Amino acid sequence: MRIPAMSHACISEALQALLFEPDLELHQVLDQYYAPDYTHRSDGKTLNRDEFAKVIRRVRSEVTGGAVTVLDELCDGVTYAERHTICLSLADGSLHHREIAVFGTFAEDGRFRRLSESGFDIDRPDQAP
Repeated sequence: MRIPAMSHACISEALQALLFEPDLELHQVLDQYYAPDYTHRSDGKTLNRDEFAKVIRRVRSEVTGGAVTVLDELCDGVTYAERHTICLSLADGSLHHREIAVFGTFAEDGRFRRLSESGFDIDRPDQAP
């Protein structure tokens, strides 16, 4: 008998809903992808879910479009690792392009419990030196 794989959150789907679908209510997106005890670590600072929501609310107000491209993704039990590029168009006309590596764990229900990320700015292909 084959046991089906556990359904789990994917960062690309979560980012799509968080950043590029402004008609979705933020609390609904958070409830869908992030456990109540979620923690997010970035740039040496750890945020709880409420603090993370504040940051996302601010970023959402600035983003006018963009895309996420998954480069690598690995799940092993409750452990998650992923690497992606993200391109953000902002209301001020600027464009931000980053590569980000994410490591974390899932809650029992498949939502993210903890994520730690590290990233760096990258040149867009049309901006090659």
